[in-house]
Amino acid sequence: MASVGQRALRTRAQRAGALIAVAAVGCFSLAPVFVLAANPPFSALEIAFWRLAIGAVFVGMLGLVTRTRLRLTRQEWGKFALYGLALAIHLASYVAALSFTSIAHVVALTYTSPIFITILAAILLKEHPTRGALVGLAIAILGIAVLSGFQIDPRACTTGHGPCSPVGDLLALSAGLFAAIYSIAGRVERERHPLFTYTFYVYGLAALWLLPVAVTLMARHAYPLSAVGAVIGLGIIPLGMGHTLYNAALRRANPTLINLISTQEITGGIILGAIFFHQIPSALSLIGVAVTLAGIMIVMLATPPGALPADVVE
Repeated sequence: MASVGQRALRTRAQRAGALIAVAAVGCFSLAPVFVLAANPPFSALEIAFWRLAIGAVFVGMLGLVTRTRLRLTRQEWGKFALYGLALAIHLASYVAALSFTSIAHVVALTYTSPIFITILAAILLKEHPTRGALVGLAIAILGIAVLSGFQIDPRACTTGHGPCSPVGDLLALSAGLFAAIYSIAGRVERERHPLFTYTFYVYGLAALWLLPVAVTLMARHAYPLSAVGAVIGLGIIPLGMGHTLYNAALRRANPTLINLISTQEITGGIILGAIFFHQIPSALSLIGVAVTLAGIMIVMLATPPGALPADVVE
């Protein structure tokens, strides 16, 4: 009877974790909407800075409320500064990509971070991927080719802007690459520090990397309330609330299940882009997204949960 009761508790925890993960995806999916609502007048680097700064304050407050020990040793500051740099480049690339290409392209290509994690782990950590991961990697690369290479609009190539702009796609892939670097670099640290301690310092130090450029841009435009509200919402909802819900889900359910649910940020972003910005993906775009997403899911299923990203920052 005890084992039956334990199984029932695990089942309820799995269901609760899955529902919490769905709520987290809802928060993550709003990120492109907030970015495009703030830009213009805010530039991509300003948006990335404010998002990180507001997120750091929000997470720091949660740490204080939960009485988490928010402290680093002197030896840890250098490492955390590098983690922050990777995160700053990731978010700046993600936000900038939304100025050049569609939400569908950005969210799908940014979510290639598990693909880059598999490649980087094999090169740097000698963690050889399974056959399943290699199959998923090949499928994802095919999807990226369909999404980016096989449908470039020649007019977008000459202007650098457009629904299939190669500039935007490269920035989105850069966001995925640096998300992978950030995840691999901080994997051990996340096990050594409480959640709020780790995120408070990484978000805060990432904001400091962007501060000099952000300061030079702040006096060059007005501050309409709608854009300010979008920036504040960006720091609190996708980063602060979404991140907290995602990690709460990881503590209740299988990490692979939660990571698979999180990929539906791609679907949510496409739907919200169509609703708010009339960005209707072409049939070829949807095929590319679907193939890329299938490859990513196969890689996630074939990769040990501990090697997957333990936090999402979209």
